[in-house]
Amino acid sequence: MFPFIRLAKDMYLARHRPDIGLTDLHVSHHMVWPWDLDGFLELNNGRALTLYDLGRLGMAFRTGLVTVLKERKWGLTMAGSSVRYRRRLHAFERFETRSRAVCWDDKFTYIEQSMWKADGECASHVLYRAAVTDKNGIVTPDRVLAAMGRDAVSTPMPDWIAAWVQAEAQRPWPPMQDIPVPARAAA
Repeated sequence: MFPFIRLAKDMYLARHRPDIGLTDLHVSHHMVWPWDLDGFLELNNGRALTLYDLGRLGMAFRTGLVTVLKERKWGLTMAGSSVRYRRRLHAFERFETRSRAVCWDDKFTYIEQSMWKADGECASHVLYRAAVTDKNGIVTPDRVLAAMGRDAVSTPMPDWIAAWVQAEAQRPWPPMQDIPVPARAAA
């Protein structure tokens, strides 16, 4: 289940913090609860992605994006991600999530997020490709930024993000299209 109570807390806190620029860092603080754990008693990887949602939404609120989404009846979607898990987070462990938009192109905004343990170690890092949508599909970043009253010029795309974008462009879609599906055995 989505952590709606955590979301309400984070939105309340974001509402009472100063606005930030599009590429500024948003920091949020969290704790691993027992229901966030997997069978190895560490933060479940799926739950980690859900907790990253909270950081992105707080960031979107502080940049003014949430206001524009509501006004225009636009949605926000993730179009891809790449995650690195490096350190375990255990029950009742506190951590901070750092979130920022890095750059954008003609379709997507690239967002990086990381979870940091109290001892200063990075537990995980994720790169997202995000898009704003309306009933007709993707709303281009320049339209979104114009609606926000922001400059539409992106910061330069770092090489590591450009390499990921290039690799994703080579990835087949739909996946496994050329692999035959085995016939089901008769019961």
